[in-house]
Amino acid sequence: MSEASGEVAGGATARPEAGGVAEVRPPGGAFVAETTPDAASGVERTALLFERQALGCEELGSPFYAGLLRRAAEDVRAGGPCADAVAGYEQAPGPDAIALRLLGGVHALVLTGRAPRLAPYYPSAGGTADASRSDACWREFRQVVADELPWIRDWMTRPPQTNEVGRANLLIAALLRASVDHPLPIRLFELGSSAGLNLRPELFRYSAPGYTWGSPDSPVHLDDAWQGGVPTWLAEAAESHPTLDVVERHGCDLTPIDPLTESGALALRAYVWADQPARSARLRGALELAARHPAQVQRLGAAEFLKGVHVQDGTLTVVWHSIMKQYVPAQEWAEVSAELARLAGESSAEAPFAYVSFEPERVGNSFPFRASVRIGTRDRILLAEAYPHGLPAWAM
Repeated sequence: MSEASGEVAGGATARPEAGGVAEVRPPGGAFVAETTPDAASGVERTALLFERQALGCEELGSPFYAGLLRRAAEDVRAGGPCADAVAGYEQAPGPDAIALRLLGGVHALVLTGRAPRLAPYYPSAGGTADASRSDACWREFRQVVADELPWIRDWMTRPPQTNEVGRANLLIAALLRASVDHPLPIRLFELGSSAGLNLRPELFRYSAPGYTWGSPDSPVHLDDAWQGGVPTWLAEAAESHPTLDVVERHGCDLTPIDPLTESGALALRAYVWADQPARSARLRGALELAARHPAQVQRLGAAEFLKGVHVQDGTLTVVWHSIMKQYVPAQEWAEVSAELARLAGESSAEAPFAYVSFEPERVGNSFPFRASVRIGTRDRILLAEAYPHGLPAWAM
């Protein structure tokens, strides 16, 4: 399994309540109950996973994908082409995101021109996601799955890797917070980097009412970055640190993607939801920056990668990850935690260390996505909550 920034079904979590009900907290404090497929088996379990992902897509502003997934769930139950596409994945764990793999495979066909009859319904290909044409869209979608089954089956073997650029919104906030105490050049190390696009956060532009940071000429604009007001500490840190100097960019992933290759760029584009043009635009900009500003992503697990990381005098060493912990076996994560503790212990005023994470956390019966920073051996600081795509965030 890739230690990549994979998708999560809306506010849904890979670790639902043992009783079969997880609760999701979107901004505003509402709670949405969601049944899980743990008690089901076989085809029905797969169909329920599709329906759970449909709910997540709907909550995260993709009614187009939500509609397709609900129809695909029924096609799985009926033994149609979608059932053939996902055969053999009946016991796949939720974080494997089988439904998103199917959508990604079809989206790749649309983006490469191999599904011309479906393209008019896909906004990412210049089409229109019109609810009044949903029946026609579904017929074409189902036919593409049937006609391109070998392609789809091959695509199903690929872990979803969106490398969601919006999550840099939380990283830049943490970097600014850490730089208040340690205004030094930054060495950035990311766990589960996928294509490493979020290793260039200081090159993006961030904005919200009363808050802007980064060059206005950046090809990546993260607009409406904060909801309910920008926290005072961030506004002050942004004003006192109008730029950050990132001098090293390193990442690791079990299945890294090279964003500078045609196949790598296609994989990233295909996993962005087809009716979310702002995300597609951010990805295009991030790919442009990747071509101009190199970053190294090693094919390594997180624990092995961290063994080679040490603090360095005159720099702020930062390790960060976003929505990847769920993919790491418990034993390896124990090793990761030990390495992070080592780095914190090595930290000093001359060679400081900061640990940044953006992950779902259990809070009662809910799993909000929270960003935090721990500087050296100090207590962890909770910075913000956000949707899993990173935008918008809201202060805690």
